[in-house]
Order: sequence, then structure tokens, then C-alpha cells
Amino acid sequence: MTHPLLAFESVEKAFFGVKVLKGVSFSVPQAGMVGLVGENGAGKSTLMNILGGNLDADVGHLRLNGVPYAPTSPKDAERSGIAFIHQELNLFPNLTIAENLFLAHLPRGKGSPFIARKALHERAAKLLQEVGLRIPPHRLVETLSSGERQLVEIARALNTDARLIIFDEPTTSLSQPEIERLFALIARLRDRGIAMIYISHTLSHVFQLCSSIVILRDGEVVGAGATESFTPSQLISLMVGRPLEQLFPTRRNQPSTNPLLEVKDLGRKGVVRDVSFTLCRGEVLGLAGLMGAGRSELARVLFGLDQHDAGKIRVDGQSLPHLSPRQRIQLGMAFLTENRRTEGLCLDGSVADNLLLPSLPEHTRTGAGWLRKGPLQEAVRRIREVVRLDPKSRDTQAARTLSGGNQQKVVLGKWLLRQPRVLILDEPTRGIDMGARFEIYRIVQELADNGAGVLVISSELEELLGLCDRILIMKKGTLVGEMPRSQFNSETILRAALGETNSAEALP
Repeated sequence: MTHPLLAFESVEKAFFGVKVLKGVSFSVPQAGMVGLVGENGAGKSTLMNILGGNLDADVGHLRLNGVPYAPTSPKDAERSGIAFIHQELNLFPNLTIAENLFLAHLPRGKGSPFIARKALHERAAKLLQEVGLRIPPHRLVETLSSGERQLVEIARALNTDARLIIFDEPTTSLSQPEIERLFALIARLRDRGIAMIYISHTLSHVFQLCSSIVILRDGEVVGAGATESFTPSQLISLMVGRPLEQLFPTRRNQPSTNPLLEVKDLGRKGVVRDVSFTLCRGEVLGLAGLMGAGRSELARVLFGLDQHDAGKIRVDGQSLPHLSPRQRIQLGMAFLTENRRTEGLCLDGSVADNLLLPSLPEHTRTGAGWLRKGPLQEAVRRIREVVRLDPKSRDTQAARTLSGGNQQKVVLGKWLLRQPRVLILDEPTRGIDMGARFEIYRIVQELADNGAGVLVISSELEELLGLCDRILIMKKGTLVGEMPRSQFNSETILRAALGETNSAEALP
């Protein structure tokens, strides 16, 4: 009888008396690929931390090749042939590719304490060739793109002779060509007999790659089976515990033709050039493009984090020559950055403190400097309801302890408190589940219905197609196309972003 490579058997885990895993049981077959899906907070990370030796199960156990498996450290997991490719890559940017690959066991010269550089680079080159990365092993990791760093992580996993690789949201920072490259490598690993667990909120990728799917909700397995036995809508219903008839809410109002944000010939040397567009009242405007196209850099210039050296920006008819972000906030602008953990949140601050931070001047007693606690508490209560923050979370709870979806709701909530007229959203749903995405889409649509202008930057074309009234396409720091909703076409947008068409062809 052939044992599954890995089996979870009635695994339970609690923190401070609250159960986060409740009798979880499923298995990963030899050379199989299992998709693990569920909302943020469903228990996926806790389960993987038990597998990786970071946590102990309270009840139940694991088996690896039919033998009891109880790792006490990540090193135990590595020795057992289990490797993790994390969403937040664990590489040292100031070291070379080769040094990152062999950090724990750098080759030494015979009888010498010094690193054998030639042997190090030769071994690294073989691993890089295995993952299809044609880059010199002496390159510093900080010079690599997100996709290239992802491949270095996989090469490091192969160096440990991994027989099970866990991919945790591996495509969140990748462009479409990099995603295709990653998927081709995953297919080669599967052909070599390596088993995989694939964790992702992008369900189309789960359906494309995995032979079976396990669905977690509130720490329990609520569905499991062959991939072909599920439809996307069934998966979403199981994940969130209710049917979502449509992922994108219906707009009540159409956008106006009244300009709200006007950008003319905007440029910043080496970043963006000759960018011109208008965002109207009540409009959701999308910005598509590949990684490195300059979308995030443009957003930073619009919000005043980086200064422009050419062109003009106007909000509601008022010119913004070189105003600071604080001054732009006062004029009704808001910016949700793509990295919520390092730029959007004070992770050790409480939920309430994070929600209130941009609005504190409006809640201070004139001339005294004292905060007005009553209005502050009411503001927090109101905005929690608007973004539908998890009711189990407390106002005093540290932001770092929230799930990714709830962290994103806090970042969005802090700007909603200011009732912005222009809201810039950079990757607003990166790494969050379908239920939380729906809530964010609902908020965006309501803002637009109430007259705000929303600029949405997203690497997920499906998101832009479902959410936006109009889409701009960016490549190498400049706009190369524009498309109204009536003419949305994913292939044309992607071709323009890749540079496989000229600007005239990309325009309607």
C-alpha cells in the first residue's frame, strides 16, 4: 500500500483559549499538488507553521510517508525534505545569489576557513540553470526583480533536496510573464515527482495548477476533493460561508464628465514621462501595466511623496506645484500604498490608533492639544462598521495580529475617515481573500457613487476589468493606451502592456 507523502490527522490548535484549528484532516499524495484555499484567518498559516516546526499541534498529529512527524524547528522540517516559498521572501538583499543559496553551508577550501568562491559559483550556477534563471551567481539579490527572487527561493529549496514544497501566495508580486515562467517551473518540479501545497487567493491559478483542493473556513476543513469537482463560485461560497452572486458590486451611478484630478505632461526623471490623463468625479479609473512599468512611482508623485520635475497636477481646479503629502491630504487626497505592512500601518500600534492617525488634527481641542475622546471613539466605531472589520478584533489590539484582509481594511478605513475626494489605491487586494475583496470593491463603488474619484493600480487584470469605468495602460514610465468600459479587452490591454502593439492600436 502506498502511503500519502503527508497527512494531517485531526490537528487542533488554540491561542489563549480560542481554537484556530479544529480537527483538520487531509493528505498530500506522492508527487501530487494540493491547493489550500480559505479566507485570511481561516487557519492556513497556523497549519503551515505546525508543518514547518514553528508551532506544536495541541491535538492530533502529522505523518510523513506513513511515519509520525513532529518537527520542533524549521531545521527539522528542512532535514525532512520540506521547503517553504513564502509570500515575504526570506532572502538577504545585500548578499549575492550564490551566498543566499548556500548560506548555511558555504563551501570552504581544503583545510582553509575561507569560502571557496569558484566552487560556490559553480554549484550556484547549476541550481540557477535548473530553475531557468540565466543570471550570474555573483549578482546581488537587491538588483533582482520580484520574479527572479522567487526563482532564487525555489533554487534554494531544490538545494535541500526537498520532496514537498509549499508555495504561499507566490504570484502576488509577479508580472504576467513572470507568473508564466513560475508555472512552467512548477510543472517541471511536478514531473520530477516533487509534491506541492499551493496556497493562493487567486482561484484561477489554483484551478490551473492543482489536482485537488482543500478549503478551510474558521479552522475547519469545509470541503475537499478533486479540482474538477468544484466551480469557482462553489469555492467562494465554501470559503466565505455564504454565496457571492457576483464578485464585483453593481454601480448605482455613472461617472460624470467633470474633471477632479487633472494630470498634464507629468514627468520625473528616470521614472515617469509625459503622463497626461483626467480622473472625473464619480469615476473608478484603472491603471494597468507590468511590474516596473512605473505605476507605483506615478502614484507616489501624484501624492507628493516624490516630486515631479515636469508637468502639472490639479485637484478640483487647484494646482499642486510641490505640496507635501500632508498638504495634499488637506486638499482631499488619500493614498493606499501597495505595501501595507511597511508603509500603511504602524504594526505595533492599536487598531484604533491606526484608524485615527491621519485624522488626529480634526479631533484635537483648539489651542489645548488634547484629544477629544468621545468623538474619537465614535469615529472608530463608525468606520469599523463601514469597512466591516472583524467584530472579534478589539480597538486596542495590535495591527500586526490582524489577518491580511483586516489589516487592509484598517488601512482603507483610516483614509475613509477623512472622506477623500481623490483616492489612489495601489494593489488594494494583494494577498487578501475573496470575502475581504468583495468588501473593498463595495467600498470603492460606494465612494465613486458618492462623487469621489478613485485611481486603482492593480496587477490583476480581472480586477481592473470588473471594477473600473476606464483603464489606462502604462509601459516604461509612460501611458501607451486607454480603454473605456464598453471596449474592455484583456488581450489588447496585455499586448499594449507588453509592448506588442503601438499606442494607436491600444486606444479605442
